[in-house]
Amino acid sequence: MFSKALALPADALILDLEDSVVPENKAAVRAEVCAWLGDSEFGTKQKFVRINPLDSEWGRDDMEAIVAAGPDGIVLPKVEDYKMIVAASSLAATAEANKKMSEGATEFLLIATESASAVFNLESMAQHPRVTGMSWGAEDLAVSLGARRRRDDNGEYLPVFQQVRSLCLLAAVASGVQPLDAVFTDVKNHKGLEAECGMAADMGFTGKLTIHPDQIEIVNRAFTPDELAINEARELVAAFEEHGKSGKMAFMHKGQMVDVPHLKQAKKVLELAAHISGQTS
Repeated sequence: MFSKALALPADALILDLEDSVVPENKAAVRAEVCAWLGDSEFGTKQKFVRINPLDSEWGRDDMEAIVAAGPDGIVLPKVEDYKMIVAASSLAATAEANKKMSEGATEFLLIATESASAVFNLESMAQHPRVTGMSWGAEDLAVSLGARRRRDDNGEYLPVFQQVRSLCLLAAVASGVQPLDAVFTDVKNHKGLEAECGMAADMGFTGKLTIHPDQIEIVNRAFTPDELAINEARELVAAFEEHGKSGKMAFMHKGQMVDVPHLKQAKKVLELAAHISGQTS
């Protein structure tokens, strides 16, 4: 599975030491992951490791060993508040110093909504300097809430999960970090995944976590601007440049009134397209 993962069209790979590993195998798998990080060629993919919660019996050892192995980042599960991230950062800094790495070299991706109390601390947690991305998790949140279901009969999230999803997006964007939508667990329901990805991209999420190789292409399509979107953005930027010559920043374009927010959005589309093109060239 490790070797196959390197060939997948994902932007990043997350090696999981938490829920995927039974307690008696934690130490052995940690060692195997550390060796693989050092021996494998990831190319343009970022390499992340989801460690066990810091307050578990494996969390501290996970952090010290994994940071020393040199991943791009750590996925922190079960984070409750800013203090927990400070504690995690302190452990990471010690490991970095021991390996003569620059302090702060290891970024954090938060799974930040796995308990009800954590939801009220999203904005502060996202502001820690190591945090570069934030996602959310409906499964553990459901356990925290005592919820019997996460979705309704139409496959839509129940209102409380919709609210947490939106709060995660808002907190991430407000703090200038990447908002990543949660996993879609019904792996054979590709139409459902397409719909959920489309909504997430429309809302402002910049990506989505996946749990099966078949999901990656669907997610990539949803979050990658297509040629039509790119061309429309170019036309709009050009229109603003032309109208700007006469001092106009609000005008009719293809039957729609546009102004500065539309220009900013068009530029974001072009920046994203250029970034993706640079990654794949």
